[in-house]
Amino acid sequence: QPETHHQHSEVHAASRHDRLYSRPFIESFEETPMLVAVLTYMGYGILTIFGYLRDFLRHWKIERCHIAREREEQQDFVPLYQDFENFYTRNLYMRIRDNWNRPICSVPGEKMDLMERVSHDFNWTFKYTGRVVPDVINLGSYNYLGFAENQGPCADAAAQITMTYGAGVASTRQEIGNLDRHEEMEKLVAKFLGLESAMAFGMGFATNSMNIPALVGKGCLILSDELNHASLVLGARLSGSTIRVFKHNNMQSLEKLLREAIVHGQPRTHRPWKKILIVVEGIYSMEGSIVRLPEVIALKKRYRAYLYLDEAHSIGALGPRGRGVVDYFGLDPRDVDVLMGTFTKSFGAAGGYIAGKRLIDYLRSHSHSAVYATSMSPPVVEQIITSMKCIMGEDGTTIGCDRVRQLAENTVYFRKRLREMGFIIYGNNDSPVIPMMLYMPAKIGAFGREMLKRNIGVVVVGFPATPIIESRARFCISAAHTRDMLNRALSVISEVGDLLQLKYSRQRIQPASARPLDDNMYDDVDD
Repeated sequence: QPETHHQHSEVHAASRHDRLYSRPFIESFEETPMLVAVLTYMGYGILTIFGYLRDFLRHWKIERCHIAREREEQQDFVPLYQDFENFYTRNLYMRIRDNWNRPICSVPGEKMDLMERVSHDFNWTFKYTGRVVPDVINLGSYNYLGFAENQGPCADAAAQITMTYGAGVASTRQEIGNLDRHEEMEKLVAKFLGLESAMAFGMGFATNSMNIPALVGKGCLILSDELNHASLVLGARLSGSTIRVFKHNNMQSLEKLLREAIVHGQPRTHRPWKKILIVVEGIYSMEGSIVRLPEVIALKKRYRAYLYLDEAHSIGALGPRGRGVVDYFGLDPRDVDVLMGTFTKSFGAAGGYIAGKRLIDYLRSHSHSAVYATSMSPPVVEQIITSMKCIMGEDGTTIGCDRVRQLAENTVYFRKRLREMGFIIYGNNDSPVIPMMLYMPAKIGAFGREMLKRNIGVVVVGFPATPIIESRARFCISAAHTRDMLNRALSVISEVGDLLQLKYSRQRIQPASARPLDDNMYDDVDD
């Protein structure tokens, strides 16, 4: 059996930690079938052989070359573009590039309009036909609560604030760019999370990559989940700290690294580490898995480490009140030292935040993202404030609460139906990020194209964003999706799955009658 980082088809919370969980914690990662793995490797092998053949033809100018190349007068310089580094892009990615970067010309809500484009040179360049593909069901955007919209209270408030403050600030927060709306937003975020204070940043990626170096440095140790987002990886590298990686969501691996760090200390000197920072995500955006937060917090307390939790995908999307993975498990947010999240997904806005105890005053003066970055745009700030108040119920309606519940219902329904059809689905039962395994390289492009032909927009993902044999389609479910939309999408996915032979699962589940989400689903984690 090929080795993968998923060794079990279904993973439950370890029995010795059952007392830490107030509800069943079930994640499924079915192993790659042997035949599929062999055929996938063969597919990549054939693509590689033909890639070298085409490079040979390009070298002798038999085939036209479109790639970036050195100018003739620079041939004796150290190469700026490395041929081998571009081999994958040149010969594999280009063949299926039409599945990415598709321009849309509408609000990316539950449905969207796409600009039609064609390529006459095998995806090296595209031309627009002038036609629009209307009403494509959107299964790719991170629009978890449906706040990506151009009408309603959020859009109206953002438009009104633009008339008052304008679209840009043209200064940093430390100079003349600190608006009263920024202050109100940060107070609201802290209240929403149940923490003392919070700080907002204009870019979600930079919230991680620019703030981790402000928190740890040389002489510190970062323990990072192997599947952490690129922004966390970059932030850890920029910090200059020693980085050690533990297996994904594997508490035995994390505890082993913690013990070794405390027993042996720093390399060579064996002095104690200045800080030990555990870095994890709430929902892992490629796996659909949820962090085992109760166990991580227990280990953090036992070994006196610090915890950095990235809630980019989980804030708003998990928990009975939409407060993220901390709320989902019914834990105390004060047990998390650094709580990070983004406004780009559940809130339909842009930027990110960091919240914690006795932390924010330090970051205001030491974070590069705070000192040098331009302030957040006023309409974006207003979108965040309005949508967050809606989730909290401070707008006087139950719209936010209804959307949180609708998202949970849609997630359970969509995952259940895909499994019944025979697809291999990764992740936690409650995660709105739903990876469906495609495996073979040719099926990445074929699935995306066939779905779009049937007016369904999906995201397909391959190497290097995933392991080379674990290519997948990633569905992101939204509260804005109606049951009719989901049924239409499921019908098309089943049809395309039969066409491309994607129903790999060996665990056949008998279809049960579709029923709505249990009203008491979250009762056991409510405070």
